[in-house]
Amino acid sequence: MITGSNGSSFLHRAGLKGCISVFLLFFLILGVVPVTAAQEATMESVLNEVALRLSDRDFPAALALFNRLKPEDAQKKEILIMQASILNSAGRAADAKKIANEIISGEPNNTDALMILADAAALEGKDRDRRNVLERIIKADPQHTRALTDLGNINLGSRSLRVAAGYFDRALAANSNYGEALVGRATVYRYTNEPKRAEQLLNRAIAQYPQWAEPLHERARLYKGAGFYSDALNDLDAAKKIDPDNYWISTDRGILLLDMNRRQDALDELNRAIKLDPKIFFAYVYSAGLKNEAGDYEGAEKDFAQLAKLRPDYYFASEGLGMIKMKNKQWAAARDAFLDAYKQAPREYAYALLATVNWIRAGKITDPKQFLAQVLRTAPRDSLEFSMLKLFHDLGGDIDVASKIENEKNLIAKAQMLFYLACYYDIRGNRMLADRYYLLVQDMDIASTVEWQLNEWILAERGLGLRK
Repeated sequence: MITGSNGSSFLHRAGLKGCISVFLLFFLILGVVPVTAAQEATMESVLNEVALRLSDRDFPAALALFNRLKPEDAQKKEILIMQASILNSAGRAADAKKIANEIISGEPNNTDALMILADAAALEGKDRDRRNVLERIIKADPQHTRALTDLGNINLGSRSLRVAAGYFDRALAANSNYGEALVGRATVYRYTNEPKRAEQLLNRAIAQYPQWAEPLHERARLYKGAGFYSDALNDLDAAKKIDPDNYWISTDRGILLLDMNRRQDALDELNRAIKLDPKIFFAYVYSAGLKNEAGDYEGAEKDFAQLAKLRPDYYFASEGLGMIKMKNKQWAAARDAFLDAYKQAPREYAYALLATVNWIRAGKITDPKQFLAQVLRTAPRDSLEFSMLKLFHDLGGDIDVASKIENEKNLIAKAQMLFYLACYYDIRGNRMLADRYYLLVQDMDIASTVEWQLNEWILAERGLGLRK
């Protein structure tokens, strides 16, 4: 078997999970596909170089090597399918499809060429086309392990667990040691709360493919869910050693370390994940919170801003960004961030109130009046939020609002509204009364709210309270 520099199998080093080209490459080099003596030296040497390029994921270099083949070799069906598979791996789905369709025009049931079309459809995000091609493959070959497994993974992704299990079982009936099917079936068992069965399959996959990170990664998820954090970390460490550039292994490892209360280690690992792929939003969710908690507000602000850019619909990013902008007295920027959060969560009236507070501080006290009038149309009239919104709109009636807050039974809502009442008095210039209410918020010690942290920052700035 061809191996990479670290001894791992070419299949997994190349990162072409199940791609037909990898198997054909093995077949050619090992002599399963007939090669004449005259062809052998040229063909085998070129294909070995292709393997080396693929092990480094250098797809352009691998594709360029096909130009060195004799014309009659380059047109062999197996070579064309290999080339098309690599084109898919390089993200060139249109070129891959062109080759596959030419083969299929003469052989409608050529499952290797059909698999190229299925992979191309996956690259293009054409899920229905992909499913149709895969079903066409298993109609032609009911025991096609790769197609059955891919259909299992498609249904696993949509949480159609019973259907997914059926496809994985069929794949394993055809090949009991097929790695992707073992991991997929184990994942179904994890979702259906059958951890022993999941572990058994993953143990088999790990034994069969010791240089493949995915079964270790999946077993780590299983162990974490069962509360076996040390075992999960051991598996993630092993998976990371095999596949050090895997974003999701790094992210899951960071989250696990956070669950183990190893916060700095968690942050280091999450930062590493971000460097591996700064365009995926998930790690920023945790890194921003950890930096904010540690007092690295500049770092947290950058992460919240990037998170908001990558996922505008994730309003917690706008919330975090607004909080830090507010701390830094960047009132207009804080207003805009909270307005973004409110647009995404129009029933979270705290965002409307925070936008209002910063709006006033950025300009005049009447600037948000029209906005508040619109918000008041949607807020429940008997709610404490409605009364607070109306206070900022009318700029009067604070005694009645204070009385309603005093009688509020929900402690979280009471602490939140005390904060906004303090902000109201601050804006109106009554600092003594504002400070009194800020201290009351601290006394309630409801640390789970946005308002509590903002309140702590204000008290620390003013040299008040127990916490700095």
